[in-house]
Amino acid sequence: MGKFVVEGLKRLKGDVKISGSKNSALPIMAAALLTEDECILENVPSLRDVNIMERILRSVLVKTEHEEKRDIMKIKADEALFSADNNELMGKIRASFLTAGPLLSRFGRARISLPGGCSIGSRPIDLHLKGLAKLGAEISKEFGVVELKCERLKGAEIYLDFPSVGATENIIMAAALADGVTTVSNAAMEPEIGDLCSFLQKMGVEIYGKGTDTIKVVGCRRLSGAVHQVIPDRIEAGTFMLIGAACGEIRLDNVMTEHLRPIVSKLKEAGVEIVEDGESVTVKNMGCIRNTDIKTMPYPGFPTDMQPQFMSLMTLGQGTGVINETIFENRFMQAGELNRMGADIKTEGSSAIIRGVDRLTGTNVRATDLRAGAALIISALSAEGTTEISDIYHIERGYFKIDEKLRRLGADIRRVDQE
Repeated sequence: MGKFVVEGLKRLKGDVKISGSKNSALPIMAAALLTEDECILENVPSLRDVNIMERILRSVLVKTEHEEKRDIMKIKADEALFSADNNELMGKIRASFLTAGPLLSRFGRARISLPGGCSIGSRPIDLHLKGLAKLGAEISKEFGVVELKCERLKGAEIYLDFPSVGATENIIMAAALADGVTTVSNAAMEPEIGDLCSFLQKMGVEIYGKGTDTIKVVGCRRLSGAVHQVIPDRIEAGTFMLIGAACGEIRLDNVMTEHLRPIVSKLKEAGVEIVEDGESVTVKNMGCIRNTDIKTMPYPGFPTDMQPQFMSLMTLGQGTGVINETIFENRFMQAGELNRMGADIKTEGSSAIIRGVDRLTGTNVRATDLRAGAALIISALSAEGTTEISDIYHIERGYFKIDEKLRRLGADIRRVDQE
């Protein structure tokens, strides 16, 4: 276990390179189960969640090699097993259930332990299972394990009641080796799904409608290996944009600005200067933040994964801002910790009211989940005095060496190991 110790009120300036997307790398790693051939993934971040997914793959006898200095991962699933009912590993990350579709499609059978992840609200797997059942899976659940069976999956028309990212990904991967055509309507449109589709296309799958809410997959009998570069992490990019907006002037390299439109729009509305230049974007604090209103929505709306960080920015803004959280019902856990630092945040149901204050002061706080932890870092950098952030294993699930990147920008932050 570790904690971050942060001395606030340092003006940050410099360049930061954004790492590959965790939320893109994880489903693509699972998709490598669909073939016996070797897959080579580039721009794979060395994060806790990625390491856990790699261990999950190894638990079903997949051969993996992660060259962390080069951000390259090699995966060969020629001897893979159908059973991934490892409660200890599968319970650590939500993305573990993304192995269900590929294993079922390839082997006609899959045993999967129920997934884990951040406690930010109810995230049932029912949409995953309904979609797989439409493709022909027989499903049973007992003792924390889901078992799926089929003779061979068959293409189907599938409508998702909610545009779930995970369910969309699982269904697309399962459909890759199914007979016939699968159409997923009301599909999630997040860029990470488009990246998964690009990888599957390189493996030989015909996919139409990538990036839209209707995706058609033409199943194949066999898929080949592929080389693929994972897209940059838009949430890490958004987080560093918020850090620049709060604390100085930061240039972000290796970004896809088209994935950041809702964040850019809200920051400009708040009075932050933003300059885009190809695969780079510069964010500059102009002296004051004007608080605004935010409503989280599925992509291309404002991302729920950026809501806690924006709440942190607004604690020192001018006026009052309101956040409506429409995705997860338990995603204001950072509010209590920010109030401990002197913020004025009131939450009621799915809404939070943030009134800007003159200053925040450092204290001991706890990262309750991944993005809440990122919000605490932003406030710690903006606060007077010393802030100690515990339970940083949440933060390290999704941000590669964030303390080192911040120190290169001029931040006074250090990681301290704890018993």
